[in-house]
Parts: sequence; structure tokens; C-alpha cells
Amino acid sequence: METAINLLDVQSICLTKRAYFETGATKSYDFRIQKLKDLKAAIVTHEEALFNALYKDLRKSRFEAYTSEIAIIYEEIKFAIKHLEGWMESEPVGTPLVLQPAMSRLYYEPKGVVLLISPFNYPFMLLFGPLVGAIAAGNTIVLKPSEVSSHTEAVILKITESAFKHEYIETILGPGDVVVPQLIKGFDFDHILFTGSTRVGKEIMRLAAEHLSPVSLELGGKSPAIVHHSAKIKQTAKKIIWGKTYNAGQTCVAPDYVLVHESKKDKLIAEMIKQIEKMFGKDAQQSPDFGRLIHKNRFKAVTAYLKEGKIAYGGRVDEADLYVEPTLLIDVNFEDSVMREEIFGPVLPIITYSDDSEILPLLRKNPNPLSCYIFTTEADFESYIIDNFAFGGGCVNNTLSHLGNPNLPFGGRGASGIGSYHGKFGFDIFSHVKGILKSPSSLDPGLLYPPYKNRLFKLIKWYIK
Repeated sequence: METAINLLDVQSICLTKRAYFETGATKSYDFRIQKLKDLKAAIVTHEEALFNALYKDLRKSRFEAYTSEIAIIYEEIKFAIKHLEGWMESEPVGTPLVLQPAMSRLYYEPKGVVLLISPFNYPFMLLFGPLVGAIAAGNTIVLKPSEVSSHTEAVILKITESAFKHEYIETILGPGDVVVPQLIKGFDFDHILFTGSTRVGKEIMRLAAEHLSPVSLELGGKSPAIVHHSAKIKQTAKKIIWGKTYNAGQTCVAPDYVLVHESKKDKLIAEMIKQIEKMFGKDAQQSPDFGRLIHKNRFKAVTAYLKEGKIAYGGRVDEADLYVEPTLLIDVNFEDSVMREEIFGPVLPIITYSDDSEILPLLRKNPNPLSCYIFTTEADFESYIIDNFAFGGGCVNNTLSHLGNPNLPFGGRGASGIGSYHGKFGFDIFSHVKGILKSPSSLDPGLLYPPYKNRLFKLIKWYIK
């Protein structure tokens, strides 16, 4: 594997994509549909290799690997194939009376050469999800998978090399902190999509600004689970524990803390403990369904949080196995690092409130999270949170599941991201919408040309008012 690329490599790689894009080969409906089908066929061929790679990288069970990484991409491809013809069609829009006679339309054209950069935690899904949108929109594409998930990275390379010519789609290997800056500095990408940390996202944006390359950032933050006094506690506990322990907590939309009404705290904790043991047994380390942290640095970061507050359940760790037990923390406050930083592990702080009026001020201590989860049976409370708290997206009486619906956008706001994708939103983010006004060639009233008449000026002012 190459450990770095130089400026000449970048220019060669990217100019090849630019030249192929400018032939117009990628723009037709038939081409895009065929490449989506080719992508699916290549994934099917390498499916077993993906299972093995995801297990080696993150100890993902076959069920979790399939549902969270592979099946979701199959669904994205299926959805894009079904709707692509409609997405590509130009759309008529209205034209003001003052510009008549004329017709106006919106045209969707591919942006050009795009760069997709993915993280380690869902190394396949978070790269190939945007890839589906970029293919559907008619672009040529450079992929930079995470080298941290090295086994999955190797399979991604095999998939793309078997399915696509390098001038159309190419996977670049190497350390992200070296390769990504070289790519962005060396070429004027027409769009860059990065998924990862807020810290790195800021650097991506800074580098892209030199070329005025548009950027989409899918970041993270502290996504709350709000448990109202009206919530059904058993269902709530099950959904929160499932969302928190999925991929051993290494999920950007995992519930990062619980804000529960004080009257329900003890009952919720008791039910959460039951759900942990029901899902993974008394010793989650022995469960084939519980994953592992990606590396020792992540292990050290997550275990440091166990020193804060009080452990209500869990807390056992094994550095050699990169294992952290599902852990519930109480007696924490918003000044603790566990409540200021995204945890990215199976540690769940629990904070209480006594009155609904306290909720928004507490939530806003960690503004603009990527997701928010509301547990309630009262529609008014549900609307109150949705209407008054800013976040990327989320669920009511569930966690994580909004990511599985291609009709919903996935994206953050503020520190949790810029832009969104999935389904039509993925097509849109990699497309330029070109607005065209068409006037008839045989009829021209001539009212807007000099010399301007005072009567016409008064008429236009009257019309505008």
C-alpha cells in the first residue's frame, strides 16, 4: 500500500477523472443506472469478504455488519435505480408576469469530480452511501476510505477496482492525515464530502476554501435521549440500550447521554440493566453480538470517562481485547468531560430534570447535536422539543432508525455538520441546479429597453407593491 501521494500523483489521478467527466460519458441515464447495477453486483461478489473484514476491524457480528453496513447500501442502490429517471428530469417553475412571455425550468447537472472521505466506524456504509448519490448524479469520483479499518479498506479497493475503470471511480489508500491534504491542495474538486470528527472537518473546510470547493461535513456531537415522564419505560430502555451498544457505541448518532425525568430515573436504570443482560448476557465480553473498540487510543479515551461520576452498572474493561463493558454513569454534571465530549463508546451518562421548563436550557449546553431522541406518549411534548431544539435529525420513541429511511435526509447543523444526503438528498448534494428562463424568439414586447417611459415605471412599481 502507498503511504503517501505527491502532487504529481494527485494531478494525474484527478485530471484523469476530469477528462473522463468532460467526455460526457457519465451523464446519460443509461450509464448511471448501469453503474449502480455494477456497484451492487460487485458488493454481492465481495459480501463474504466484507463480513470477514468488518469482524476483524470492529468485531461486528454478521447480523450487525449486514444490517448496518451492507443492506443499507443495497437499499440505497435500489431506491436510486427506482427514482433516478424522475430525479434527472428538468422541472418547470413559475415565471413572474413582468418577465412574460417566458417559461422557466430547473435543470440538474452533475457537479464534476467529487471527493468522498469516510471514517473508521462504519467504514463501508459511510463511504458507499455517498457514493450511490455521486454515481446517480453523474459525477466522476475519488474515494478515500479510512486506513484505520484496514481490512475493510482492502475490500473496498477490490470492489471499486472490479466494478469501475480508474478514470471514472478510483480508491486512494494511505494515511488520511497525509493523503487527504495532498488531494485537496492539489486539485479543484467540485464537491468534497467528509464524514468524521468536528476537529478534522474544520481542517477539511479550511483546505477546501483555498479552491472554493463546496464541502459537505457529516460530523457528530452529543446526541441526547430525552425520557419524558410519560414515556413507556421498558420500550424506552430497550431502544436506548440498542442504540448505545450498536457497534460498541462507535456510532455518530448514538444516544450520547440520557436526560430523564427524576421520577423515572430509578425505573429506567433498572430496566436498562435488564436490557443489557437480555441482549448480551451477564458478561457482554462473551457475547458474539457485542463489538469492540477500533484501537487502543479509542480504548484509552473511553475508559477515561469511567473515572467521572459514579458507575451504576458495568465498568469492566480489557485493553488486550479492546473491550469496554456497556456502562451506565450517574452523578455526572455538564462540566465533566464525559458531558462535553462525544463519547464514541458504550458508556452512557444519565442526568435528571424535574420540570419540562429545565429541558431546553440543559440541552443547549451541547448545541446542535447530529441527532436527538424523544421518548414520550404526549404529542405536545414531542412537538415542543422538535420545534424548539436545534439538531440534525432523529426519532420519537426510537434511536438510530431514521438512518435507514432513504426518504429522510441524514446530516447535521452547526458543529455536527453541513449538508445532508441519502436518497434524493444524496442526488441533490452532488448535483448543480441550473435555472433557465426561455423567452420566445418571435415575440418581444420591448417594454424593458431604454428609453424608459415614466408610465411604465409607475406600472412596475404598482405591480411590485
